[in-house]
Amino acid sequence: MRELLSQSGFTLIERDFFVEMFTVDSLRSILGELPARAAFASKSPMVKRLNLNVDTLHDDELLRLMADEPRFIRRPIVVIGGYTIPGARKSSLADFLDL
Repeated sequence: MRELLSQSGFTLIERDFFVEMFTVDSLRSILGELPARAAFASKSPMVKRLNLNVDTLHDDELLRLMADEPRFIRRPIVVIGGYTIPGARKSSLADFLDL
């Protein structure tokens, strides 16, 4: 992903979610209008381990979980031109990269 974005002329600002953890407010800021559910890694083994029913959790609860445990954040989060793409893959970036 790094190489693809760099080759497409984007400047990367990388953040290790486990070293520089997010706060609820910083997650809200990055997600903008996206619901927290869009960035929540619902298939994370931690969800199963904690027996979470993600479908019943509200945005505030999801944001708190992601702020407390970065494994709950879909990675990578890519922000391009004001659009936030949690769990970005090459296919989800195609429109932005003219692929």
